[in-house]
Amino acid sequence: MTDTPQNRSPERSATLSAQYQPGEVEQRRYEGWVSAGYFRADAASERPPFTVVIPPPNVTGSLHVGHALDHTIQDALVRRRRLQGYEALWLPGMDHAGIATQNVVERQLAQHGRSRHDLGREKFVEKVWEWKADSGGAILGQMRRLGDSVDWSRERFTMDDGLSRAVQTIFKRLYDDGLIYRAERIINWCPRCLTALSDIEVEHTEDEGELVSIRYGEGDDAIVVATTRAETMLGDTAVAVHPDDDRYRHLVGTEVELPLTGRRIPIVADEHVDPAFGTGAVKVTPAHDPNDFEIGQRHSLPSLTIMDERGVITARGPFEGLDRYEARPAIVAALRAQGRIAAEKRPYLHAVGHCSRCRTTVEPRLSLQWFVNTSPLAKAAGDAVRDGRVRIEPAELAKRYFAWVDNMHDWCISRQLWWGHRIPVWYGPGGEVVCVGPDEQPPSGEGWRQDEDVLDTWFSSALWPFSTLGWPEKTADLAKFYPTSVLVTGYDILFFWVARMMMFGLYAMDGVQPFDVVALHGMVRDQFGKKMSKSFGNVVDPLDWIERFGADATRFTLARGANPGSDVPVSEEWCQGSRNFCNKLWNATRFALMNGAHVTGELAAPGELSAVDRWVLSRLQHVTAEVDEQFEAFEFAKVCDTLYHFAWDDVCDWYVELSKPVLAAGGPAAERTRRVLGHVLDRLLRLLHPVIPFVTEELWTALTGEPTVVTAAWPAADPAYVDDAAEAEVVALQRVVTEVRRFRADQGLRPGQRVAARLGGLEAAGLGAQEPLIRSLARLDEPGEAFAASAKLAVGGGVAVELDTRGAIDVAAERARLTKDRAAAEKEAAQTRAKLGNPAFVDKAPEPVVAKIRERQAAADADLARIDAALAALDALPGA
Repeated sequence: MTDTPQNRSPERSATLSAQYQPGEVEQRRYEGWVSAGYFRADAASERPPFTVVIPPPNVTGSLHVGHALDHTIQDALVRRRRLQGYEALWLPGMDHAGIATQNVVERQLAQHGRSRHDLGREKFVEKVWEWKADSGGAILGQMRRLGDSVDWSRERFTMDDGLSRAVQTIFKRLYDDGLIYRAERIINWCPRCLTALSDIEVEHTEDEGELVSIRYGEGDDAIVVATTRAETMLGDTAVAVHPDDDRYRHLVGTEVELPLTGRRIPIVADEHVDPAFGTGAVKVTPAHDPNDFEIGQRHSLPSLTIMDERGVITARGPFEGLDRYEARPAIVAALRAQGRIAAEKRPYLHAVGHCSRCRTTVEPRLSLQWFVNTSPLAKAAGDAVRDGRVRIEPAELAKRYFAWVDNMHDWCISRQLWWGHRIPVWYGPGGEVVCVGPDEQPPSGEGWRQDEDVLDTWFSSALWPFSTLGWPEKTADLAKFYPTSVLVTGYDILFFWVARMMMFGLYAMDGVQPFDVVALHGMVRDQFGKKMSKSFGNVVDPLDWIERFGADATRFTLARGANPGSDVPVSEEWCQGSRNFCNKLWNATRFALMNGAHVTGELAAPGELSAVDRWVLSRLQHVTAEVDEQFEAFEFAKVCDTLYHFAWDDVCDWYVELSKPVLAAGGPAAERTRRVLGHVLDRLLRLLHPVIPFVTEELWTALTGEPTVVTAAWPAADPAYVDDAAEAEVVALQRVVTEVRRFRADQGLRPGQRVAARLGGLEAAGLGAQEPLIRSLARLDEPGEAFAASAKLAVGGGVAVELDTRGAIDVAAERARLTKDRAAAEKEAAQTRAKLGNPAFVDKAPEPVVAKIRERQAAADADLARIDAALAALDALPGA
């Protein structure tokens, strides 16, 4: 192909605006992808399956930064596998979020002075479905803004007909197998929501309270116990001590009077008691504390419930009818009046559980509830990881998983709500109990009633990997896409959701695991490693970032901080940098199109290419192989870092600049470089597409003329283009140019100002052929007759550069500028040294903060060395 104006293709570059505008691209591209069906998976395909089910967000939720991280990682995995030729299914859906959704609708009713009880159960549930249709699921639209390549044709909801059938099926099977039972146990209870809570629905914080030590009994038989919940003493049925505690050995088996009640309670010996904690004696309230309940079971103690479901005292006496927080000071005052308060400590910091929905303090409560016997299910879940059927990434987090499944308590699955899957159990007039499966008719007749409770939201979510594929029916989707390939989620729900999916998946699917890999990521934190909180003012709204910087910049920022299992630091400054990266790619591709770069035809054989072309192609092969390894290891931060530096440093900063003189000269060499430039950008954009899909789609289609990069082929490294010699040659060239540029900058030379120079040692360094490029990039003219070297640089590899800077530098002005810069660098170095020399700072500050200070110190030291060298060079100038 000859070098003609037509081949420079300005009309192709015209399809790209002068600057990337995400708002003009993202919605158009996403709607085009969905309309074209690129995200739809085909169960009849012969291609290997790759399946990811989305951790279902709450129907009440909106896209927060944790979702954005989670979805970015999943989308990157799915898009890459799609490019690799897999039949990739990313299945979307939502959770019905029992407590949260019921609270939303109840608040709406309260605004009109009504409650759910005014409507009745049936009408209230209808109202919730109306709310879902009108206002629920906003997060689904927000997922589109982020670029989620999910198969919308398979969207599921945990209360849809198919999933409801799955829930009833597995409940019936577990019940018939004796793995579901009903019993009185201690559970987490919310006095505001009036329901039991799962462990994950309870958030613990360090709260200020009081620790009160109370003397039970008189004289030598007296015993002192301490409590933060004095009101619960009304329900004490024993005092417990350790069996080996000599202080109380003589009291074991005796009774002591419980103050304020007149009741006598036994003193029992139990190994649960820690003799070194407090007085070594503990009050036992079996109906209001989980540990006390276990002690009560071991010693056959009665369980006295002294509060109702709203936290109001029900024990007969002067405190009856008081709220628990009213009763607490009243009881302490009464004990103080009797001289029974041995000690009081306030404020006393201790862990307190709160309802995650309404922030009410949770009350441990003895209640008749439905439970799953988790022992055999949990063992199977542990075995699946131990024998390698399921891999946890990173591997070190498997220990957390085992700590949970190996010590799992039975799971309370009933909730006192109206919104959710109602427990499929009927009670008859004669005490009959009938569990009804999905194909069975419930018993009818006078006196029969269904259980009022609904199932824990996590019960239906535990079925998600297979219920969403059509189970319990034997569907084509289930046969093709189960087990799922990867579960991506935060390590914070490893226990509560991952373990439960493992238990139910292995049970329902005859020992086949629900996923092959569990890839765990950390929590998103600010750039200082600090937890995000509204009170700290450091919460990131990903929708705000998408609006301001674009979805790609938001995704790249999150993925670039995502090391397996580690928390993810982010900042707005980093998101701005990601936006700049997208713009850099845009400008490089636009330059390539304006200069006729294309991806048609074959590349020339390596022997026909220039060293620079061979260098960039060799670097491309290394980067492609590295990115493949990093993706397989779920090292998303490394994927982004590798591609960022290749794109910015190698391609944009060096190869584009090195190609300009060749393209300007024209001829066959220019045509070979056009093809190499097009080839490198083609591969680079495909490698970047999983993380930044929108800008790569816009650029790749403009570059190739093809309809989409979504279904293109994933690049493979080609060993034929690995060229160590070319890489070494260009590295040497870069070293020469970089050193000359650094000297020019230090001397205050304008970037475009040309300086005469003599280059020595190029032939010996293997750079003889590169002299024109070195002079072009370093702005160096050939030495004339009047040439006189005023500065000499030894740049390594035997290369020396002599420059004639006479008349190009205002020595006095430059010395003043450098002196001012040196003072600033010295101040920065002193400040960082002081911080790093302070043990209190180094030991207590988060590691990312300390690392940042170390980076600043190293940069300041490097600046000082550079400035001192520049001042020395000024002093050496003639006439200085």
